[in-house]
Parts: sequence; structure tokens; C-alpha cells
Amino acid sequence: MQLTPRSCCRAADAFARRRPGRVVAAVLALLLLALPAGCGTRLPADAFTARATPTSGASGGTGGGVSGGTGSTNATSDTGVTAGEIVIGIVTSLTSPVGSEVFSGPRYGALAFFRSLNDRGGLHGRTVRVVTCDDGGSGVGNQDCVHRLIDQDHVFAFVSGSVLDYAGAPYVSGKAVPDIGGQPIGTAYDRWPHLYEIYGNAAPRDGRSVGWNGTLYQSTEVFRFFKQRLGASSAAVVAYNQADSARYAGQLKAGLEAEGYRVLLQTVDFALPNFQAVAAAVRADGSQLLFDAMDTRGNAALCRALDESGVTVEAKVTNVQNWSESVRSDYQASPNCRNVLWATSSSLNYEDQQYPAVHDFRTAMARYYPDRAGQLSAWELEGWAGAQWLTDALDSCGAAPTRSCVEAFMNRAEPYDAHGLILPASFVPQPPPSGPTRACLNAARWQDSAQGGLGGWVTQVPSMTTNCYDVPQLPYKP
Repeated sequence: MQLTPRSCCRAADAFARRRPGRVVAAVLALLLLALPAGCGTRLPADAFTARATPTSGASGGTGGGVSGGTGSTNATSDTGVTAGEIVIGIVTSLTSPVGSEVFSGPRYGALAFFRSLNDRGGLHGRTVRVVTCDDGGSGVGNQDCVHRLIDQDHVFAFVSGSVLDYAGAPYVSGKAVPDIGGQPIGTAYDRWPHLYEIYGNAAPRDGRSVGWNGTLYQSTEVFRFFKQRLGASSAAVVAYNQADSARYAGQLKAGLEAEGYRVLLQTVDFALPNFQAVAAAVRADGSQLLFDAMDTRGNAALCRALDESGVTVEAKVTNVQNWSESVRSDYQASPNCRNVLWATSSSLNYEDQQYPAVHDFRTAMARYYPDRAGQLSAWELEGWAGAQWLTDALDSCGAAPTRSCVEAFMNRAEPYDAHGLILPASFVPQPPPSGPTRACLNAARWQDSAQGGLGGWVTQVPSMTTNCYDVPQLPYKP
């Protein structure tokens, strides 16, 4: 299942109000999942001139954030912290109606991080014990997981969550349990205090309303990037004849038009989509880019129709959630379309092992989860980054970590980049955007010729911290 990107704009969250157990409704709702499409950060330019400094006692290398000590002087300092261990929770919609791999990535990345950390001696002599919970992709299941982990397992914090319906967010926030590095699939991370998404957030997050009095903002750097990189001036947007899909397609169209694109909007029937007609329209229009508000099934069928019709575009643009090895099989029937797939993100390419933090991630994944080589993904790397963030926050507290100390680290003014894995991010509340904002992103393209013909994602920018644009912020209501 491909999740529709939100380009850092927190696209409409109709899925959060769906009725549990309605598989078709769940699939349709996923069309509007609010996922980042590489909009990166909205920090000022000077945030990129100085990297976040590792905390006292943190070390580089696999795991990071490990400090010395035997634990003999450790004591219980807060909920979930004993002399010998720290209990951390991870909630994932692992068996959601849309399949087990859709949301699993961050969980495996975080688990690999903590296994590596523990093998290196833990944190200040403490082992990190991770308690996981599968909420089944429903709001009821999510609340059950949250209550069990807080009330029964007494977790110190949550980390690297990826859930379809974060219905338990008010309880997590009400109990002041830090939730760090989660994927902002809905709008919970835009509303509740004590919740810290992996990409940072400048909204007030006071619990009263989403964003700024119910308004969120869509930034346009993804469209600006392709305009400047490929000289693109035209794009096609394909959506289902379904309200959520159409709404998100409208947001894509608005963002593209704000950047001066000529936009071809195509709608297909959800049950019986005529992608051959779309291919013909794209050919007639001469569209250079192709965006969509569809699932993986639709995208694979669309790419197959393009290949069969001999229609080519300069870029078929997808998002960070689809930046994975599964592209090789998902688009097996459409090699031409597969080789113009581009993905954007706010994190490093998991292929780029010249970066020490990426090398550490790949080494740990190969050691602890070798069977996941075919599912390796950007979301797994971001799950690792979330675990790194929590670990560095814990390490800043020394031998007596507390939730308040961890949150002081999360709320500090200095941006954090997870040892270079993500764009600098912070949680300092800012006024609503009133003009152009500096925004950065990473980008990669799938190439079958990469890695000696094995295929893979090839980074297309010299550095994500310098691939930045001054772009408008378009307001909308989620």
C-alpha cells in the first residue's frame, strides 16, 4: 500500500475518524494519510551551519549515546527506570487492514538500534527493554496498546511509533509520557504536548487545536526542486473518484500551481480505473512530472499502462514511505516507469553508507534482521533516528534520567539531526507562517543499473542540508 505524501503539510485526516473494521474504508482513508514528502524543515538558514552537538558522554559509532558506568550507583529515578533497565514502548499498526509491511519500518529500525545499544553495554549501565504493541490499525486497538504500555508495563517513553489511528494520543499526553520520533501519520503530533514527531514541529501543540487554531500549512519545496532540477513546468496529478483522494489531489494541484506549473488533473474510478486513458491524456498533454493520490495497486497499474503505451515522464514522484527496496517487486511489470521513480525525504538515503550513521544502521540491520534485506526502507532508517534521539535525550540526563529532563532536551532551541541522519529539527513554537520559508529536502531516484546492476536508490543532491529553497506556505484546514 502506498501512502499519499503530505509534503510536510499534514494533509486531511479523514482516516482518523473512520469506523474500525471497515477494510474498504481503511484503504480509501489511507489515500489521505498525512506523510512527509520531503518538505524537510522550516528552520532558519543558520540552523544548517552548526550541527547539533552530541551530549556529554555520548559516543559515535553504532548505537551512539552510550556512556560508561556499571549501574552500581543507579537508582529508580522515574517511571520505567530502575537500577538495571529503562523500559521503552513502541506502538505499530503492524497487522492493519492494509498489510503488515505498510507501517512496520520504524519499529524494526528502532529495535535494531536498541539491540545494538544493549550489546555495547546499554546506557549508563542500564539495558533498554523495549515493549512492543500491535494496535491492528484501529483507534480502539491503539487505545488498548497505549493503556497497556503505560498502566501495566510502566514504560518511561514511547519511540518511533507508526500508527494508522493515534486515538490514544490524548491519554499519552495527559500522562505526560514523552513520545519521541514517531511518524506523523495523522494530526496528533500537530496538537498534543509531549508528542515529538521525527521531523520537528513549530506549531503550539497546546492540546486545544491542530496546528495554528486549526490551520496547517503546505510548503512547496518538492515542486520547486523538480522545477529547478529538471526544468519541469507541467505535471499530471492522478486521483480516484473518492472524496479523500480528490481532496489531496487538489492540494497537490494547488502546490504545483503556486510554483507555476501547468497541471493536468485526471480522475479514475476506484473500482474500475481506466489507466490507459490516463496514459493517453499524459501523452497528449506532454506532462513532465506525475504525482498521484492513490494506493500502490493503483500506482503499479498506472505505471504498467504507461509502459504498455510507450508513454514516458521525466519523474514519477513518490514519498519517503515508499523509499524502499520493495520498489523492485512492486513495479516489476513496468521497468521504464520504475526507472523514473523519484522519492523525497527529510532524511539521508539508506544506501549512502559513506555517512557513519547510515553505515551503523545498515550494519545493525544486517546483523539483527538479515531477513529484512528485501524490505529495507527509509522509514526503517527514520525509526533508528528516533531511537537515537531518545537515547541522546536520556544520555543528557546522566545516571538519573527523568521524563522532565528528556523533554527539556526535546524542547531546547538547538536543532537536532540524529548524528546527521535527519534534517535539523526542533520543537520551539513559532507564529504561523506569514511569508516565504527556507525549506530543505533530500531526493533520490531508483536506477536498475545501480549497485552493479542489482538496482537501488541513487541520491540526486550533493547534500540535503544545502538543497534548500525559499518557498511559500499555503494554509489549509485538515
